[in-house]
Amino acid sequence: MKHIRNFCIIAHIDHGKSTLADRLLDATQTVTEREKQEQLLDNMDLERERGITIKSHAIQMYHKRNGEEFTFNLIDTPGHVDFSYEVSRSIAACEGALLIVDAAQSIQAQTISNLYLALENDLEIIPVLNKVDLPSANPEEVTDDIVDLLGCDREDVIPASAKTGLGIDTILDAIIDRIPSPKGNPEEPLRALVFDSVYNPFRGVETYFRVFDGSIKKGQKIKFVATNKTYSADEIGTLKLVQFPQKEIKAGDVGYVITGIKDAREVKVGDTITDAENPTTKAVAGFEDVKPMVFAGIYPVDTEDYEELRNSMEKLQLNDASLVFQPESSAALGFGFRCGFLGMLHLEIIQERLEREFDMTVITTVPNVSYLAYTNKEPETPISVSNPSDLPEPSTLNRVEEPYIKASIITKAEFVGSVMSLCIEKRGEITNQTYLTQDRVELSFDMPLAEIVFDFYDRLKTVSKGYASFDYSPIGMRTSKLVKVDVLLNANKVDALSALLHVDNAYDIGKKMCLKLKELIPRQQFDIPIQAAIGAKIIARETVKALRKDVTAKCYGGDISRKRKLLEKQKKGKKRMRAVGNVEIPQEAFMAVLKLND
Repeated sequence: MKHIRNFCIIAHIDHGKSTLADRLLDATQTVTEREKQEQLLDNMDLERERGITIKSHAIQMYHKRNGEEFTFNLIDTPGHVDFSYEVSRSIAACEGALLIVDAAQSIQAQTISNLYLALENDLEIIPVLNKVDLPSANPEEVTDDIVDLLGCDREDVIPASAKTGLGIDTILDAIIDRIPSPKGNPEEPLRALVFDSVYNPFRGVETYFRVFDGSIKKGQKIKFVATNKTYSADEIGTLKLVQFPQKEIKAGDVGYVITGIKDAREVKVGDTITDAENPTTKAVAGFEDVKPMVFAGIYPVDTEDYEELRNSMEKLQLNDASLVFQPESSAALGFGFRCGFLGMLHLEIIQERLEREFDMTVITTVPNVSYLAYTNKEPETPISVSNPSDLPEPSTLNRVEEPYIKASIITKAEFVGSVMSLCIEKRGEITNQTYLTQDRVELSFDMPLAEIVFDFYDRLKTVSKGYASFDYSPIGMRTSKLVKVDVLLNANKVDALSALLHVDNAYDIGKKMCLKLKELIPRQQFDIPIQAAIGAKIIARETVKALRKDVTAKCYGGDISRKRKLLEKQKKGKKRMRAVGNVEIPQEAFMAVLKLND
C-alpha cells in the first residue's frame, strides 16, 4: 500500500484541470502517441465544446522514481456546483487533492467551495498555480491569495503550465512526497466506496469503487449496503484508458466491478460495497440519496413522439441516474414528463443530449423548485409541490415553505454595489462580506433557490461584466408568502405557464408575462384577452387586438344607421368566433417567460 497514491484535482471551471490531467498522463506514459488527444478524460462532445467536466472519470498511472514504482489513481471530479454531491464522493475516495488556481483569474467561488469539501475529508492539499505562461498572468499576487487562503508557505505553491508542461515533474514529486499512502486493513471484511458508475450497453452497469478495507476477488459474492442487494463480481479490474481485468483488488486501490446490473438506479453513488457472507459493520459515512433541486416539464413538440421521448429518457437515465421523471399531461402541451434535475446546468445538458443523441426536439416549461405546502387539516402533514398546479386551494392553505441556499459570490470591488442590488432584488439577505484582497470581495447571501433558477446567473455575469463567480449550497426550508399566478388566454387557464411567485413580485411579473405574451401571440379574427390571476382575482391584463375588415367601405354617404347595422352584424360574428375560437400558443412563448428582464 505504501506505493499507492489516490488523489483528485479540484478547480473552478476553465482553470485548466482537464489539460493538467492530460500532461500527467503524458509524463507517466499512460497514453501512447496514437491515443493522445486534447482533454482526453472529457469524452463527451458536450464536455469538449463547453470546456466543462460533466461526468467524473478515474484513471490509473504508474510512475517510477529512484527505482521504485508508484501507482497513482487520479479520480477526476466535475467542476460545476450542480454536481457537488458527486464531487464530495470522489473526494472521499482520495487522500490528497491538487488545488488548481488560474494565475490570470485568481481564486474563484467554486475553488473555495470544493476546497472546503476537501478539507472536511482531511485531504492533503497541493496548491498548483496554473497558466503562469500567459501574458496576463499575475503569479506573485495570486500566490499571495493562495497562501492567505490555505495558510501554507509560498514554497508549497507549485508554479506550472499545463499547456507547455512546465512544473509537471515537480507536481509528480509532490504527489509522492506530500500525499499520504492509503490506510486500511487488508485482513478486515471488504469495505469499498462507490464513487461513480457508467452504463455499458453490452455489459450493464460498471461500478467504480475505492477499497478501504479487505479485498475484492473475481467471482466473489458482494452486497451493496444502501440497496441491500447481493450480486456476483463477474469481472473486476483497474482503470487505465481501457479496463484491465484483475484477479483481486486490495485495500487502498481503485477499480471497477461488473455485476450484470441492468438498471443504473440500483447503483447509488456514495454506497458501500461489502462481502455478502462476511459483511462489514461500519459503512462508509456520508451516503445520501441525490435529490433533484429543479423541476421542469419536458414535452415533445409533436404529441405523436411521446413514446419515443419516453424511450430516449429511459436510455438517458441509464447513463445518468440523477435524472428523475414521471409522466404528466398539460391542457396546452398534451402528454409529457415532469423531470427533476440537480440544477440549471443539468437541465441544459439533458435537453442538449436529447436533441443530439436521440434527435428529439422538446419544449421545456418554466423550471421551478420543490416546495412544501401545509394545509389547515390536523395533524399537519407537508405536501410536496413540484408543479405549481399541485398547490392546494388558497382557502385550505396554511403556509408554504421553500428551499433556501447559501450563495457565495466572489467579484471585483467595483461591482459590489450592482451585485448587491441584484441579490436584494432576488430576495437575498446579505450575511457576510469579506475582502479577500484590496480588489476582490466575497459576498455571502441567504437566498431562495427559486430566485436563482430563472435568469440569476446570466444577470450576475452582466452586472459584473463577467467577473463574478458564483457558488451555492442548500441550507433547508423556510416559510415564505408565495402565491400561484395563473395565465388565462381567452378566459382559459394555460397550466404550462403557471408559476409560484412571492407576493411582492407577483403583480410585477404578472404584468411582464402579459406584455411578453402580447408580443408573441399572433393576431386572430377576434380579440384575445391575456390575463394574469391569483385565484379568482385578475392582477394584470393585455389584449391582442382582432384583425378587422372595413365592412363599411361600400357605405359612402347616406344615413349613419346603415353603417351601425353592418358594424353590429360584424360584432356578433366576432363574438361567435371568440366563443368557439381556440388560441394557438407559439413555442417561443413558453421559453420567453424565462427571459422577462431582457
